[in-house]
Amino acid sequence: MTKRKLFSLQNEYERTTTMSETKSYDTKALHGKLTAVIEETEKVVVGKRNEITLLLSAILAGGHVLIEDVPGVGKTTMVSALSKACGLDFRRAQFTPDVTASDITGFNIYNRKTESFDFTSGLVMTNVLLADEINRASPKTQSAL
Repeated sequence: MTKRKLFSLQNEYERTTTMSETKSYDTKALHGKLTAVIEETEKVVVGKRNEITLLLSAILAGGHVLIEDVPGVGKTTMVSALSKACGLDFRRAQFTPDVTASDITGFNIYNRKTESFDFTSGLVMTNVLLADEINRASPKTQSAL
């Protein structure tokens, strides 16, 4: 399933839904596509169907997720596989005390040849960002998220 297909589902839902009324749309097609994404992710990560379903729900809702578990159980692999199954860009940020806010958001750098500023994108310029060990970063860097 491509990124365009997944987000067209979300956009279709947003277009047909208002605060006061909900219009009908093809729930069987939506269910089939979501099941395909879950099954594709389960080819990589075994035994985490509930967690995959919750992550997919958060993606469709445009929300954020906090994943807590013991080290070495495949949290990064699960998020990476799900983002690939959805056709989304994925990046992982390992937070350490030396990571700066501009590493996260991006920065402008002067180019002498063109005599202009070029923007270098940061880690947040992605569809899915896995931020690992955020508590190790400075408060300024944390606020950049």
